[in-house]
Order: sequence, then structure tokens, then C-alpha cells
Amino acid sequence: MKFLSFLVAFIFTIQVSIAQDDNTSSFPDAYFGIYSGELVIHSEKGIKYYPMEFHLLPTDSIGAYNYMIVYGKDENRQERKYTLKEIDKSKGNYMLDENNGILLDCKVIGNKMYFLFEVMDSFLTTFVTFNSDHLIFEIVVTNPKTKKTSGGTDEDTPEVFSYPISVVQKAVLNKQ
Repeated sequence: MKFLSFLVAFIFTIQVSIAQDDNTSSFPDAYFGIYSGELVIHSEKGIKYYPMEFHLLPTDSIGAYNYMIVYGKDENRQERKYTLKEIDKSKGNYMLDENNGILLDCKVIGNKMYFLFEVMDSFLTTFVTFNSDHLIFEIVVTNPKTKKTSGGTDEDTPEVFSYPISVVQKAVLNKQ
């Protein structure tokens, strides 16, 4: 029971900290631009490198923004054109419309975007952290079928599920 009390207090503290640091009013305007660099993918197969771009640009529609990810260059260039839509800007709630029927919830806190979704037997967590001259783009992938269980041995120790990370993608992209 002590652990549960600690967990509740910890979550409350984190929520208060987030609320105090919440600066969603400058998002996305302060971060419009085209960013480029290299994506590094770490997996069990090794490390791979790919050229990458990230575009966040205004549109003519209020509350809708062009959000594009580009992988590769020249004849290998793959553009993924999405629309980022405001749901409740004051709360940092957005939706990424992949313009193909897929909609991803997005949370913005300060200068950071958070996504969590499941596709093709994988959980993906995406973080996009904006800075004045660059952004950090990260994706962490796990297969929910690899879930490991521990704890739960008594009433003071909750059961905990752990998911081994199978892929980490990270790019530091400089603002052009």
C-alpha cells in the first residue's frame, strides 16, 4: 500500500510540474520551418542512417498546419504529407491527420510533441522536441507480445508490465 501512495503522490507532482511548464501558446508558430539532418535507426539488425527532413508550416486554414516528414534524397526521396490539426490548443491537444483515414492523437507540452499508437503488432512512441535552431525527432518501438511481467507478489507490490525496446530512431535536424 505504501507503494501505491507513493505512486499517486509522484503522479500528482508530475502533473503540477507539467502544468507549470506548459507553454503551448507559442506552439506551433514559434517552430515553423524546414529542418534537415540524418535519421539514425538502432535495431537488432544493426544501425542504419538515412537523410531526413521535417517540415512544419502554416496553411490558409485556421488551426491546421502542414506537417511533412521526408526520408531519403533524390530518386529515393519519400514524402509523407500530413495535416496537424488543433483540437484544443489551450490544453495542448492536437490530431495528426495522415490524410488517408489514419488519425493520431498528439499532446503538446511546451516545445514537445508526444504521440503513442499501435500499428502492425507494434507500439510506437514518438517525441518531437523543438529548439530555436533544431529539433530532436525520436521514435521508440516495441512489440506488445514481448511483454514481461514482474511484481505483484503481495499487496504492497503492484504487478508491472515491461516492454523490451526493439527499435529506436533518432534524428537531430537543423532548422534551415
